[in-house]
Amino acid sequence: MKALALEFYKCHRRWVWLAPLVMLAVQLAWGLWSFRNMSEAELQEGWCNILYTFPLLNAMMTPIVAAIVASRIADIEHKGQTLKLLETVQTAGSLFCAKFLCSVCYMAAYLLLQTAVMVIFGVRHGFVGPLPTVEIALYFVAVLLVTTVLVLFQLILSLLISNQMIGMIFGLIGSFAGLFSLFFPTAVQKCIPWGYYGVLHVAAMDWNEQTRVTHYYFTSFDIQSLCVAVVFLVVLYCIGRRLFVRKEV
Repeated sequence: MKALALEFYKCHRRWVWLAPLVMLAVQLAWGLWSFRNMSEAELQEGWCNILYTFPLLNAMMTPIVAAIVASRIADIEHKGQTLKLLETVQTAGSLFCAKFLCSVCYMAAYLLLQTAVMVIFGVRHGFVGPLPTVEIALYFVAVLLVTTVLVLFQLILSLLISNQMIGMIFGLIGSFAGLFSLFFPTAVQKCIPWGYYGVLHVAAMDWNEQTRVTHYYFTSFDIQSLCVAVVFLVVLYCIGRRLFVRKEV
């Protein structure tokens, strides 16, 4: 906890929260704009629609946010060349864990605010039906888990490689990969971590080619893929921590 508190102290005045806040504003403006002037039939499926739309936006934008947050948290050590100095007062494993938890806290706040705005918008906009608390909770758990995996991957890159542009390039690649994976079968989406925004969905869409009418509905949650993502997170953390501990500083 002391190491985590120290990480937040080091982030003081580094404006780590600025990029997530700006990207969230863009994401919400883009996403919620499509829900204006909804018909009565569209309001009936409002909750399904919004919980289907935002995983798509997360696949496009959230990998970039994760790359920026991880880079800002790791770059302070590279710029000051303080990794060797820090390892005289704390273990490398403790430092890695603290930076990981710090980055997850920023991303969790980002996603929590996103989900809260979605709920408030749906209630104020008049979405028909009771608040789907179970589906909203599953949505938050799913996007938080996928985002945790991505920010961990980005943090490992940012800590091992001093050139932070490498991490940013991977963030952009992940953004494109997550977006284009949504057009492929689920089996293909499961092959890349960025594709799990689409795999762990709580809502689906059915488009009728003849009538050109889109129907949104809640679907069963893929618990098996969720467990795979958890296992991947644990394995990635162990590998990343081991690589960082063995890194020559």
